[in-house]
Amino acid sequence: MVNFKTGALSSSQFRWFYFGRTISLFGSAMTPVALAFAVLQARQGQHLLGYILAAEIIPNVLMLLVGGSIADRYRRDRLILISNLGSGLSQTGIAVITLSGASLDWLFPLAIVNGVLGAFTSPAMRGIIPEIVNSKHIKQANTLLSTSRSAARMVGPTVAGVLVATVGGGWGIAVDAASFFIAAVCLTRVRISAHPAVAGSSLLQDMREGWSYFRRRRWIWSITAAFALMNLVQMGVWQVLGPIIAMNTFGSAGWGLTLGIKSVGLFTASIVMLRLQLRRPLRDCMIAIAISGIPMIVLGQGYGLPYLVIAAAFAGAGSTISGIAWDTSLQQAVPNDKLSRVCAFDDFGSYITIPIGEILAVPLAENLGYQTVATVGGIVFIIAALLPLTQRLVHQVTPENLLPLTPNVHEE
Repeated sequence: MVNFKTGALSSSQFRWFYFGRTISLFGSAMTPVALAFAVLQARQGQHLLGYILAAEIIPNVLMLLVGGSIADRYRRDRLILISNLGSGLSQTGIAVITLSGASLDWLFPLAIVNGVLGAFTSPAMRGIIPEIVNSKHIKQANTLLSTSRSAARMVGPTVAGVLVATVGGGWGIAVDAASFFIAAVCLTRVRISAHPAVAGSSLLQDMREGWSYFRRRRWIWSITAAFALMNLVQMGVWQVLGPIIAMNTFGSAGWGLTLGIKSVGLFTASIVMLRLQLRRPLRDCMIAIAISGIPMIVLGQGYGLPYLVIAAAFAGAGSTISGIAWDTSLQQAVPNDKLSRVCAFDDFGSYITIPIGEILAVPLAENLGYQTVATVGGIVFIIAALLPLTQRLVHQVTPENLLPLTPNVHEE
């Protein structure tokens, strides 16, 4: 059991941040299933789903570098607070559209708003942890957040699947909207110092400085490049084709169950990671994430819901280990005044391929077959995850190498 008087939770700043983030995560975990099936149930929804998802990710990717630079300049707590309020309003609009049966075209501008808000939230979220917890508690803070995320993903999709099958997915999105507003209230209790900008520096100069740091750290950009290919495959196969294949086979409730059980793996691994110290965090990060390719192969081969659920559970565990290892490595190794920019370049490189996967998934599947695309996608995912292991640094780096910011870790 985690002691509230020791570790990351001994910081009142982190406790309020953690509580607000946990509430928001539980709401947001319902949206993927609720939105996907709300769109798919509408006329021409199958062809619109990928474009609606891309309408959010494209502006998100385009604005990430600006968001990272601003997060390194100004108060990350205020940026996250404003973003939560904006997301609450946009999700309210999406819920009204899906519940009222209005034209799905109205979802596109709100998806764009969500994408822009997320571009400011993500770098600030990843950068704020070293500001509200002691450096030795960073891994525990990331693990606690991962535990909440896993628990949310375990409950949210299942509840959303039931709502879709009964009263409609729009209600799941409405819950998400409310969770953003509650999180914003919690964030009013988190206060950190502003980051004074260097005199005469511009956002463009800040971005150049962040890029210079990023490109000189091969251990960072090589893993980012691997995630670019993995995200292209996963978002196309799992996010777009997954619900379509499910609708034609085991249904929305089965798909919600799959995502929920995947989160059992996420949650279990999060609990284990509270005690487990990874001796080779970068190596373990990539081996663990490679497991996520297996459920795509199972889905493509049509092995049935029980096999898919088991594969998804293991993939969830691998995803948790990978995420905690990667975020902790960055937060311990990168100076705080550059952290949001480096995370922004990491996100930018990792996410820029997602719209391609979302848009091309259905056309490719219609020409080559849904099962074929899912199977090949899973194989490509695994290969991409393991490629960075050919680097000596990724294979050998330890937490002790990262903490002192030694030149042999960063400059190689």
